[in-house]
Order: sequence, then structure tokens, then C-alpha cells
Amino acid sequence: MLNMTNQKLSHPISAGLKKDLSNNLIFYDTETTGLLKDFAQILQCGSIQANRNLEILDEQNLGCAPLPWAIPFPKAMVTNKKTHLFNSNVSHYEMMRDLNRQWRQWTIDEPAVFITFNGMAYDEELIRRQFYWNLFESYLTNTNGNSRLDLLLMMNNIAAFFPDLLNIPLYEGGPAISLKQADLAEANGIEIGDAHDAIADCKLMISLLEIINEKKPELLDFFLSISSKAGVQEAVQKPGFLGLGEVFRREIFRYPVVPCGTKAPNDLMFFDLSFEPEEIFDLETQEIYSMVQKPGKSGPFKKYGINKTIPICPSTMIDDENAFDIDFAVLEDRAKQIRGNIDFQSLVSQAMADKINNWNNEYDHIEQMIYAGGFPSKEDKDLMADFHRIDSAEERIKICRNINDERHRLFAERLICQFYPQAAPEDMMNRYQSLITQRLNEEGPWGSMSKVMTDLEKLLEQENSSETQTILEETKEFLTQRSISID
Repeated sequence: MLNMTNQKLSHPISAGLKKDLSNNLIFYDTETTGLLKDFAQILQCGSIQANRNLEILDEQNLGCAPLPWAIPFPKAMVTNKKTHLFNSNVSHYEMMRDLNRQWRQWTIDEPAVFITFNGMAYDEELIRRQFYWNLFESYLTNTNGNSRLDLLLMMNNIAAFFPDLLNIPLYEGGPAISLKQADLAEANGIEIGDAHDAIADCKLMISLLEIINEKKPELLDFFLSISSKAGVQEAVQKPGFLGLGEVFRREIFRYPVVPCGTKAPNDLMFFDLSFEPEEIFDLETQEIYSMVQKPGKSGPFKKYGINKTIPICPSTMIDDENAFDIDFAVLEDRAKQIRGNIDFQSLVSQAMADKINNWNNEYDHIEQMIYAGGFPSKEDKDLMADFHRIDSAEERIKICRNINDERHRLFAERLICQFYPQAAPEDMMNRYQSLITQRLNEEGPWGSMSKVMTDLEKLLEQENSSETQTILEETKEFLTQRSISID
């Protein structure tokens, strides 16, 4: 049995620094060619800057043409209806450059909380990657004081503990629920407008927050406060326990939790207070190790990424004392047991540290290597800054040759070949043409042109809507012309 002690924990769970609530909120949404994060291309990005009162201060709506090797997936185009961008004279590089400039301008005087709906799983990852493709700093949204909040994750917590704040729509009559943005909007009387338009979706996010802010502004303040790692670290150190809400397979799960271990830099382990702490303390070390290293829904440990800004809430904010089917006084006592057992916390932290990382860093394509090749050197950063500053084929070619990191050098080559095809050196153009041929002719992690065309024909046979038929025909024509161009 592990000994209880009141000595101060020296390592694992640092308190962090208090983060003042931001009065600078940036909502953004993307529309893309598909769902493959490493290869799907952003076609539209809408951004709205607002203050804490949710008053709109500024907005930006950007669109661009597909990259020469991009394959727009029919279902994605039917959803976002952006086929007019097939003929855009704006390049992907120009769109990402203008987006980078605008976001930096909006955050130059005050850091912002960047707000998305399902952004941590999708939009944020696409933005990072496509800044990376175009030689811009990938981590703009969570560096220099900026932080992130995913409203979908926030809605998980609201559905679990604050269902009176919003009408939570039922899925097919219930008891399952839906947290789709459009369903939430309809259930709460919000005019959807042009669904799956990036700017319209940003305004929908603001409308949802306006309802929450009117009824329980302190909850929104709390969610904004934990949009950063430091904010999470501070929140979990406060006495008592926390409510962790989750919607999984349309079912609501509620967990009363308290931190019990950590692994630098971003992993935190929660203990589920539905379990009796003394029973877990009495287990053999190896058994605790096994449960920590393979945490599941049915076990006492819940892994939590403090850099993922998954919304939790203090128990003091939860009005329903039957939320966990366990008396709050019992949960408070269990929380004290966990917080006071330094040996147990150290054991959990060690188990987290000892877990073997089997993540495969071996990739064949540079789009997949954003997290696998480290950060660019200062020298490469300076060269990439010069690349953006100088609009000269000769100078950009020279800069490209001097970039040390192969990933960024090859991305620079692609940009040179797109913008200066006549001036690009033969070796660069050969690699560029091979890239286009491969992506459009061969099956790979980017998809398959032949399969896409087969799926498109099936959809044309199945769909009755004239609008959908038009979108599919426009997509078919675009893909057909793209295929012809490389024959």
C-alpha cells in the first residue's frame, strides 16, 4: 500500500502562471478538397475578429484555386459548394500568405484566443500543415501568447453538465445526441445561412457563444482561461475536483476527475473519482502501470492533453449534484486523498514516462513530416523570410538552394516551379512534374484519381438534386481536364 503524505509535490503538476482573459478572439473555419489532413487542401478560410463581448471587429474571407496536384473529392465539393474556386486566379500560396499577414496584424497588439469548431482535430491541423507547405511559421495560433479553444470540445462539457444553457438536439429522436454545428444552430433558433461557408460558420460559432454568454458568462470566461497550457495547469491545481464531459458515439459521459500524474511537456493523467482511491492504492505497482499505460473508458485513469485545450470545469460550477451519482462530499474527500498521496502521483508519472512511444516517424512524403523533422533552424527561418520578401525568380532559386532542411527546400522548389516555370532549373522542374504525375496518376495516401472518378459517377447516378448534380458535373469536368493535362 502506498503511504499518504502531505509533503509538497516537487515535480509533476506545476501550477503555471495566471493568464488574463483575452479581449481578442479570432474565429476561423476552413473548406477543403477532402478530409485527408496531410494532403487535403484548404480552398477557403474565413476569419472573424471579435472582442470578449462577441462584437465583430473585423473579418477576412479568402479563397484560392486547387494546387496543380490536388484532387478535389466529390463529397467534399458537394458539402462546401466551392466549385467556383476551380477557376480562381488566386494561388494557394497567396491565400496562405494573406491569412498569415491578417492573423499577425490582429495579434500584434494583443494575443488572441483562436476559436474553431472541431478545430483541434481538423481545421487547426490543416492550417498548421499549409503554413508549413508555404514556408510560414506553423504554430502561429499557440505561440507568442496566442491560445486555442475548440467549441466542439466545449460543447461536450456543456452537454454533460450544463444542458440548460443550450438546446442539445437529439439524434434520430434520441436518446443519442448530435453536436453537429448545424444541428445545434437549428435546435437553438440560429439562422444557419450558407452552411459550410467558412465565414457563415464563424458567425454561427459566435451566435452559439452569445447564448452561453447571456446565461452563464462565467463559464465562457473559464473556458477562455483554459485555452492555454498555463491556464489548464492553474485550473487543475485548485482545490476540489473537476468535471470532464465527453460525448462518445453520441452518448454523454461524465467523469469526476482530479490530476494524479504528468509527463512533460503536454500529458496529464486524471484519476476518475468514481473509483475508490484506497482500492487503487492497494494494487500492485505493475497493475497500476498497466492501467496508466492503457487508460480506457472503464478504468480509473483518463489521459488528458493540456495542449489540446479539452474543456473541463470546476465542480463548484456544476449545479446538479446528481451529475455523477455520487455525493459531492464523497468526491471531494476522494480528491483530497489523490492530491495528498505524493507517492501515488510519482508512480503514475513514472508509468507515463516509461511508456514506449511507438509513433512511426518514417514517412515517404514531406506533407506527412510536419511533426517528424523538427523545427527549422534559425538560418533556414531567415532564408524563408527572405523568400517571402523577395519576388525574383533568380533570388528565390538561390535562397532555395541554400535551405538546409530538405522538407522546406522541396516546398520552396514547388513554389518556384508554380510561379516561375520558365525560369525554374531543370532539376526542379523534373521533380515538380514528377510530383504532379504521381499524385494524379498513382494511388497513394493522398487518394486515387481513378477511385475518385468512380465514386463521382456513382454519386451522379444516385443524386436527384439539380444543385448537387451541377456541383458533381463541374467537379467531373475539372478532374477530367486535370487528367488530360498530364497525358
